[in-house]
Amino acid sequence: MYFPTTAARQLASNPALPNIPTEQTVALASSPRKSLFCTLTRSAIAVWSVRPSALLSVLTRTPTSILNHGDNLDIWWSPDGNRIIVKTSESFLVLISVDFNNDAAYASSPLPSNAQRNFLAGPGEALPFPSISLHFEGVVRVEGGLQSVSPRKQYMVFSTRDPPTIQSMPWPAAESDEDEDISIEHAIPLSYNTWLLNDLDFSWLVEHDVHVTEIMHTKAMDGELWITSDGRAYFVGLHDVEGVVETSLNEHENNKDRQQLPIQRHWHGTCVHDFKTPKWIQKRRRVEPEDDEPTLKYDEPKRATKMAVNSKFSLIAIGTYGGEIQFTNFPSEEGISPKSQQIDVPNPFNRKTGSITTLEWSSDGYVLAVGWEHGWGIFSVGGKCLASAIEINDVVNEEKFQDIFMYGVKSLFWGPANFELFVLAEPAVPQSTVVSTDYEHMLKSVPGKDGQLFVIPFAKSATTGQHSPDNTRYAFLQMDDRALVYRGADQPDLSVINPESDVWQHIKVKVVKKLEIPIGNSSMQIPQRYLALNWPIRYSSLSNDGRLIAIAGRRGLIHYSSTSGRWKTFAVEDQEQNFSVRGGLLWFHHVLVAAVEVSKSFQIRLYSRDMELTNQNILHREMLPAPVVILSIVDNSLLVYTADNTLYHYLIVPTADSIKLHLCGSITFTGIISAPGAVRMLSWMIPSIQKQIGDPVNDLSVATVLMVVGGQLILLRPRKSASDEVKYDIQVLADRIEFCWIHLRGVGALENSLWAYDAQGMRVWLNALSIESPSLADSDVKDVKESVKIPLDFYPLSVLMDKGIIIGVEHEAAIRTSLPFVMFRHATSSHLFLQHILLYHLENKQINEAVAFASHYKNLVFFAHALEILLHTVVESDLSATSNGIQHTDDTSNEVLPTVIEFLDHFDAALDVVVGCARKTEPTRWRQLFNVVGNPKGLFETCLAFNRLKTAGSYLLVLHNLEQLDENSTEAIRLLTSAVNGKDWQLCRELLRFLHSIDDTGQALRNALTHVDLGGLDISVE
Repeated sequence: MYFPTTAARQLASNPALPNIPTEQTVALASSPRKSLFCTLTRSAIAVWSVRPSALLSVLTRTPTSILNHGDNLDIWWSPDGNRIIVKTSESFLVLISVDFNNDAAYASSPLPSNAQRNFLAGPGEALPFPSISLHFEGVVRVEGGLQSVSPRKQYMVFSTRDPPTIQSMPWPAAESDEDEDISIEHAIPLSYNTWLLNDLDFSWLVEHDVHVTEIMHTKAMDGELWITSDGRAYFVGLHDVEGVVETSLNEHENNKDRQQLPIQRHWHGTCVHDFKTPKWIQKRRRVEPEDDEPTLKYDEPKRATKMAVNSKFSLIAIGTYGGEIQFTNFPSEEGISPKSQQIDVPNPFNRKTGSITTLEWSSDGYVLAVGWEHGWGIFSVGGKCLASAIEINDVVNEEKFQDIFMYGVKSLFWGPANFELFVLAEPAVPQSTVVSTDYEHMLKSVPGKDGQLFVIPFAKSATTGQHSPDNTRYAFLQMDDRALVYRGADQPDLSVINPESDVWQHIKVKVVKKLEIPIGNSSMQIPQRYLALNWPIRYSSLSNDGRLIAIAGRRGLIHYSSTSGRWKTFAVEDQEQNFSVRGGLLWFHHVLVAAVEVSKSFQIRLYSRDMELTNQNILHREMLPAPVVILSIVDNSLLVYTADNTLYHYLIVPTADSIKLHLCGSITFTGIISAPGAVRMLSWMIPSIQKQIGDPVNDLSVATVLMVVGGQLILLRPRKSASDEVKYDIQVLADRIEFCWIHLRGVGALENSLWAYDAQGMRVWLNALSIESPSLADSDVKDVKESVKIPLDFYPLSVLMDKGIIIGVEHEAAIRTSLPFVMFRHATSSHLFLQHILLYHLENKQINEAVAFASHYKNLVFFAHALEILLHTVVESDLSATSNGIQHTDDTSNEVLPTVIEFLDHFDAALDVVVGCARKTEPTRWRQLFNVVGNPKGLFETCLAFNRLKTAGSYLLVLHNLEQLDENSTEAIRLLTSAVNGKDWQLCRELLRFLHSIDDTGQALRNALTHVDLGGLDISVE
């Protein structure tokens, strides 16, 4: 999904300006739109642009201000990006206004034409730098010890320690815009408010003698998160005395009568992170601060230190003092605390991670960036670790090594479109050359040392931006300036399973006049001008055959053909900048279907690959009343799901000279889908009878709609009411699903199969149309058991149906003593799924179905290997159950091995599979295997009869270990005679070595030589 790549860039965090001391960077914060970020030192605030990463403005506090108000500690942006709030060590808030000027920040003289080709703008670098001025707006004294600040659009909320309070304060000279849409966050009136944490008003707190140490609020969340001083986390909201949430500040301000009444509001919350305090801590008497009596200090490892909200998946990530990560869902409307999920953090070298210092979800909600005191990591929304610094145990050269973010992270944030991770490293360097040494003894602070700020580039799956069927057909990765397409499906079978094969096609920015295509890896030029103006890439789409690629950035779109090797862009730049893609791109043969937004109107446009990109060559325009959330093409049907919770069904109809969209119908999902923006994947399955004789116009009324909403995989089943009105019943198949594949035309039993990945493995539902609807008694069941569960140790990206393989990648990091940085790369991995599907059939005694399914793959080079894995799995599972004393309650498990052997007899490779499995199994288990398969001597005779001499040689080893060879080695002599007659001299040498190894006296070898004439063969045996 997300994988670090190449190497991190290091930024000069200390500006090279006169009279500015070199200081450590203590905090990092991004602007709401991620286009800017600011760094904070003890006395200065600096604002940077993200792309290109350049310093725009610096504001330094005077020594008098530092003396009176304290050092800078932390920093926040206001939601509108016009203010920066700084917390100081003396409990002050320093307010800084951010003014955006029309003038360019940097101006340079134009370059001569012959030099421009050497100074072309990179991705996102064509736009001028914004000119920014920073001004002190004021200083606010906060009594009681300032703890945390949460800026809002018209006010800010902060907490204090003594007394423990929650307070709100409007911005200076804040003016309310009556036309502005004010959300739930503005339930607090524009006046100063204070809430004292006490037993009466905050009775829902687990511990009452606490204060709030951190406040987090997001627009998409109907509430906010608090962390209290005892380490618990709460999901809270502001209510009036009747318990009704105030949802509109305008309503409060416009009602003068109500404004005269003193309406009291109070906070109500639900604990989302709780733990049990040890009894010896509970019994310990309270020690007042004035007491000098020493007490044993106890740091609860489960107390929360950081949290992050994932509104896309309705998920909360909580980091603890002990370095653990927990995921929990939003609490229900009834206030029921959800059950949390403990995330497994791989730590093979048992390294100390320290507490979690920072957490941030990507904007698409798919991954979480985690910073520890002694490392960092990336985790998927399902909990799979995609990258981690604590898994590396290489030797470094402490004098050269510069990537100090590998040792610890203070803060981080994702850049635009999540292609880069900006990291503020702990200001420390190692004292030992071994990374796995105890960090408390090997790290030392380096005051004033520069180089704390790093940018880590990432490659991500294209399905994170657009989850379409064609994008899941191929492994398709996006990077900051290129796209990578997996071409192994077009290569020989062995190239697919060979991790060293170079089967990725790189489509990247490369300013060359001549296109060079090396063997196995083609490098093609993305138009530099488009990427420089419209970075970042937001949508990428592959055609069904993988030959056509479309890319859309901030504005416009471009497309590419791997057949011709040419890109097509808009000839008129104004036409390109006039629209933006919103909702996705799809290919229908050579026609590109794009959901666009033009001047606040929403359209679906059709472009031809064979025509130039101009507004005059648009094949068709379809107007929509709401923005498109997601597109999907199934056969010749276009499914369009919009933000007003409506699904449209169009038929793509070719005409004599063009192509059109014909609207067949629409249906609303109001009351079924509560959050349209959370829909990630859309498809449907049509019954076979409708496909054969039905009218495509009526497909919507009979199709089973498949969606991924947030992290839930759901089926929407149609049913007709008495008035012939179509309604849908919803069924949740699984939760925490990251990606989903639907194969409408799979091989054999894989037709209409549903594949879903949940960070633990691949879950497969064979023939999803046959999944039974839940009964009324099981209506609360949130999970439907899959047909097959395939465990994976890498991240899957695609399923190659015709080759029986799951393709994915896994992250690798390498540190070399000769290099000052870490190298990141992603390696291709594969996993055979044939044996899993076959085992499902055989466990259900469906031998005919298993034979029919396997027949589609029998010509693959690795087909026999898949059968061997199948047999080995059954043998090991049966024997493990027997050795553990497990008694089966039915005969199904005991009959799996005979069923597998009966299945193998349908294929020529059965003899090779059995002996191959035996040689990879402990000899103590051979007797149980051959009790079912048959006497190995009989199998040996069968191999000789069919002249399968190499297979017979393998059985010879089995006969020897089972002590079934006679004293004269008759079987070996017969096989040696057949090998000589067949002139298989390599087998002859191996047989002679075998005879020499089983008899130290050499009598067996001499006896064989007297019976077989080897001619001139060299019979020297080492």
